[in-house]
Amino acid sequence: MANNQPDTVTSGVLIVNKHAGVTSHRIISICRRMFNTRQVGHTGTLDPMATGVLPILIGRAVKASDYLMMHDKEYVCEMKLGLTTDTEDITGEVLSQSDKIPSEDEVMAVISSFVGKLKQIPPMYSAVKVGGRKLIDIAREGGEIEREARDVEIYAIEPKKISEDTYSMRVECSKGTYIRTLCSDIGKTLGCGAVMSSLVRTRTGSFTLDKAVSIEELDNMSSEERMELPIPVESLFEELPLVNVSDFYAKLVRGGTNLYQKKLKVSIEDGQLCRIRQRGVFIALGRGDTVDGEAVIRPEKLFVIDPPAQSAEKQ
Repeated sequence: MANNQPDTVTSGVLIVNKHAGVTSHRIISICRRMFNTRQVGHTGTLDPMATGVLPILIGRAVKASDYLMMHDKEYVCEMKLGLTTDTEDITGEVLSQSDKIPSEDEVMAVISSFVGKLKQIPPMYSAVKVGGRKLIDIAREGGEIEREARDVEIYAIEPKKISEDTYSMRVECSKGTYIRTLCSDIGKTLGCGAVMSSLVRTRTGSFTLDKAVSIEELDNMSSEERMELPIPVESLFEELPLVNVSDFYAKLVRGGTNLYQKKLKVSIEDGQLCRIRQRGVFIALGRGDTVDGEAVIRPEKLFVIDPPAQSAEKQ
């Protein structure tokens, strides 16, 4: 049966607490059924063994997916020393084992040395595409190809010894950071090898685990209760500068016309994204630019096609 509910009801961001043993795509499939729409996406894959924060985009919110990989993340993981696998986590095929576990002081010192900017080589068992193919598909066929190292940043690590060969770590990091690769690299530096043995994503951007809902909780809700959960797509961009526009300029935005910043009495740097609101309603993303020596805002992504109601209050 077709979904006859208004798009505004089923558009927004749902913060799911992903459970272990399922892929992120499986979560999308479940949400498509629960929200009766094909327009569902996510903002960053979690491995099947991982749990935690998985922002799900519903309805027109899927248009934001290209912008959301920029968000910083926070994880809590466990790292097991003395072991290496082909997947860099505990689920993979064992490649080597060692009973020469370094002292706690040495482990703590090496972990601390990974704070800051560093290069990471994406693991073969990942969704990264090379030449149009996912690395994981190549790996499953028994292949391995050379990968370019990527720039990532570890903002903070809080390690804690759990047992002789196992440590927990709370990690704050930039987009694109692989925690299992971090564990593997720490193990290489220590000389004993290491794998990630568990992973929980506790934060993506401003979305935290305490605000997330599990699939089991969603399944036990009525359709009406579920429809009330998605939060406005603007919440994904709350750190961006805000530009309020009149109905006239909003019409230009919808037509893809650049807005002169001096007429709006705003100052947005070249390349800087900004939120655009009409009557207090978030309608689009814009980006600062300079055209013929004039500072403009270039409409970049439209989220609301129709003008908001006259009664919409400014926020």
